[in-house]
Amino acid sequence: MDSSLLSGATADTFNGNAAEQIPPPLQPPPGTDMTGICFRDQLWINSYPLDRNYIFDYFALSPYYDITCNNEILRRRSVHPLDLSHLSKMIGLEYMLTDATEPNLFVFRKQKRDGPEKVTAMLTYYILDGTIYQAPLLCSVFAARVGRAVYNISKAFSVAASKLETIRQVDVENQNEPSESKPASEIVDLKEMKRVDAILTSLYRKLAPAPPPPAFPEGYVSQEALGENEELGTQGGESQQPQIDPIIDQGPAKRTKF
Repeated sequence: MDSSLLSGATADTFNGNAAEQIPPPLQPPPGTDMTGICFRDQLWINSYPLDRNYIFDYFALSPYYDITCNNEILRRRSVHPLDLSHLSKMIGLEYMLTDATEPNLFVFRKQKRDGPEKVTAMLTYYILDGTIYQAPLLCSVFAARVGRAVYNISKAFSVAASKLETIRQVDVENQNEPSESKPASEIVDLKEMKRVDAILTSLYRKLAPAPPPPAFPEGYVSQEALGENEELGTQGGESQQPQIDPIIDQGPAKRTKF
C-alpha cells in the first residue's frame, strides 16, 4: 500500500470528532485460537529494553493485539496504555499487565470491562524471554491431559492383552504336547491297590485255620517255663539246676537202640 494513502487515511481518522474512530482490525477475530504460533521481534528487543514502560509497545506489534481495545485509544491520546485510572472509566476491550518479572516474564490478560469494578477475563498472553505466546484455555489443558491419559491407558491395555494372548497360546501348546510318562515305580493306582487287597482278603477267608502247635515231648521244658522258674528262683533265693533234655542231653549210651 502507498505510504501517502496510509498517512492520509490516518489523518482523516484522527481529525476532529473522528479521534475515537479506529479502523477495523487486521488481526484474527477475538476468540481465535492462536496457541500454535508465537511472535518475536529481535530488532525491537535489541533497540528497546524489556520493562514495564516499553513492554506494551512490544506486545502491540504482535498478531495477538486487538487495535480496537481501550489501550490503543489511550495511546492515541498520548496516555500510557496501562494507566488504570483511565481504563477503569472506559467500557470495552482492554489489556491488563497482571504479572511482571523484568526482563524475563510478563503476563497480559485480555478482558472486557463493563464498569469500573466489573470485568470479564477472556484470554491470557505471556512474554517469555522476548517471545510472545497465547496461553491455552483451561478447558483445552484439561482436554489435552485427559486425552493423553486415555491414550496411555489404552496403550497399557493393548500391551497387557498382547501378553495375555501370548501366555494363552503357550498354555494351549503345552496342553497339546504329549506328556512324558512317569516310571512305573512312581505311579501308584489307589483303585488297583484296593482291588488287590480285596482279593487277598477273600482268599485268606477261604483257607482252613492253622493247626495247633505239636505238644512238647515228655520231660521237655519250654523256654517260657524256664524263664518263669528262673525268675521265681531268683526271687526265693534258691538256685535250681537246669533241666536236662531227655533226648539231646542223656548221651548216646542212654539212647534207645534200634
